[in-house]
Amino acid sequence: MAVCRMTLTDIVDLSSDDELGEVDVKPVKLEPGLVGRKLQQNENNKALLVKHQKSKTPCAIRESEENRSSNALSTGHSNSSILDQGQSPVDDTGLSYTSPLSPAPLCRQFWKAGNYNDGIGSKVTIQNGKNYLHVHPMFLHSNATSHKWAFGAIAELLDNAVDEIQNGATFVIVDKTSNPRDGSPALLIQDNGSGMDPEAMRRCMSFGFSDKKSKSAIGQYGNGFKTSTMRLGADVIVFSRHQDKRVLTQSIGLLSYTFLARTGHDRIVVPMVDYEFNTSTETLEIMHGTEHFMSNLSMLLQWSPYSTEADLLKQFNDIGAHGTKVIIYNLWFNDDRNVELDFDTDPEDIRISGDTKKVNASSKWKTVNEEHIANRFHYSLRVYLSILYLRIPETFQIVLRGRVVEHHNIANDLKFPEFILYKPQMGGSVEGQVITTIGFLKEAPHVSFHGFNVYHKNRLILPFWQVVSYLDSRGRGVVGVLEANFVEPSHNKQDFEKTSLFQKLEARLKEMTWEYWDYHCGLIGYQVKKKLIPQVSSNRTPHSGVQQPVTLGQSSPAVGSKKAALGRFEQLIPDSQGRMKRKENGDIPPVKNVKAKLIDGKSQNVQLVNPTGSELKDEAVNLMQENKKLRAKCLEYEKRGEELNLKVTRLRSEIKELNDEYSRMMSELESLETVKEESGV
Repeated sequence: MAVCRMTLTDIVDLSSDDELGEVDVKPVKLEPGLVGRKLQQNENNKALLVKHQKSKTPCAIRESEENRSSNALSTGHSNSSILDQGQSPVDDTGLSYTSPLSPAPLCRQFWKAGNYNDGIGSKVTIQNGKNYLHVHPMFLHSNATSHKWAFGAIAELLDNAVDEIQNGATFVIVDKTSNPRDGSPALLIQDNGSGMDPEAMRRCMSFGFSDKKSKSAIGQYGNGFKTSTMRLGADVIVFSRHQDKRVLTQSIGLLSYTFLARTGHDRIVVPMVDYEFNTSTETLEIMHGTEHFMSNLSMLLQWSPYSTEADLLKQFNDIGAHGTKVIIYNLWFNDDRNVELDFDTDPEDIRISGDTKKVNASSKWKTVNEEHIANRFHYSLRVYLSILYLRIPETFQIVLRGRVVEHHNIANDLKFPEFILYKPQMGGSVEGQVITTIGFLKEAPHVSFHGFNVYHKNRLILPFWQVVSYLDSRGRGVVGVLEANFVEPSHNKQDFEKTSLFQKLEARLKEMTWEYWDYHCGLIGYQVKKKLIPQVSSNRTPHSGVQQPVTLGQSSPAVGSKKAALGRFEQLIPDSQGRMKRKENGDIPPVKNVKAKLIDGKSQNVQLVNPTGSELKDEAVNLMQENKKLRAKCLEYEKRGEELNLKVTRLRSEIKELNDEYSRMMSELESLETVKEESGV
């Protein structure tokens, strides 16, 4: 596939295009130290991190109201190149646009920017006798409305970097940069993954294409890049360097709602240019033909933040041997006409302008509630990124505004934790299993937050999901953490599809909250009021799930660690007199002070009395010591597993290289044998 200018719905195979003929290659002399042997990846990566730790230059924010450039494309429905739509052929000695301002979107507020002027691009045409289903540029905006929350869009872009860990990525940078044309703020997201070759870049810019076949990959729909970038700003430019089989390529792509809206396009056009590095001459060679390259380059220089080809190529200086840089500019405004992403309040954070949450609480605990992670993640990107992934390898860092984001495991914030194994069933068969860590927040009972943090394939989908609305404080402060891989997330990864399995999970979590509260609220000072009806031991729940007995123990960093969670079981069953007796499968001491009220010889309710005395203290000390041991073991197992996975990945890569070399040698040997036979030697 060799396309320099394409529509998202009509990717042309230039190998069969008679108009192009032979590929014309134009060499471009590189600045010293860009690529090839002079690329020092580790040094570049360190320099890049240092750069982002030191660069804190504030930028003025101005809204451009520039009229259409005289060089803008005229409205039309042609499927031909830009040179056929009114622009003069471009001198291939070099291009530049000296306009000080890059044209801003027609409307700078995201939720009002979804309409073109009446009558523009309203017709669907038949071209060359063929029917084409074109994607109108307005779809870029309507598709992006799936992201109601700006941080959800940023998380989509980080998922791409995290998926690159298996390809050797060690960091992703999220930072503020500026548009050199007008100094307005822009958002930078950069990783040192494997990068994208020209084909992968085109798939990234297209809808519905996904290369992620791994079961552990977060992305799967091939839509996240478009929805997320267009939700954050009107325009995005992507730089990617990829090296494979000793071939190094550089690709630049522009997805610009501003360009499409201002030029009146009736379908999405994505200008892209590609270079291939020639190791013998240490120059970049243009791919896919000069004419198409120059037409695409002219659009890039007019509508991107960079006005010369040299400025574009400089963006690869800090990428290293491979990696990807995404720059989103013309960021959207909120309803108050301020840039939605706030870079100024905290120089080490990115916030959502005007979205600080106030919490109704007593004056004594108001600050505790407002500063709690369950409140701050709504408007602080640093807080949100700290809980975005359940596990982060030690070899990978998320760097926000020059400072590494410290990973935060919500399970470690819980006191009196318990682990519950749930196996949902459909049609009599088990569809999956999940271990939920549940407990009280360490600030309970003085915090008003509760709910479950539900992850899918290591990625947070629902933070502090409130499955119950507590009345009379029932459920207050109860928080859970689980990784539910048997349900499917929605396209924006901020919710789950409302399937039967998801509804069963929701019902079980609701029961879990009430059960935990009823048996443990006395531990934090509440008086137990709920009537508990004891049940004979059973593995079945009313919603066709299988619930294993609860185990008291440590709060593991890996909530899904089954060995840690299934170590000891316990459950309450009534004896012949109706009194509750603890049936144990392990050596955990039974809880004292459980009383039953008998009416007509039957147990009607069970009331838990707040435990006191030395027995409870001794039991708590023993449990905490056991928790510490189990947590250390889990960390050791996870670290060892990650090391083995990395080793397996490296070995597979080496084996592939050896196989390729062996195939090459065998091919040469066969050629020699053929020559010998023909020459009679």
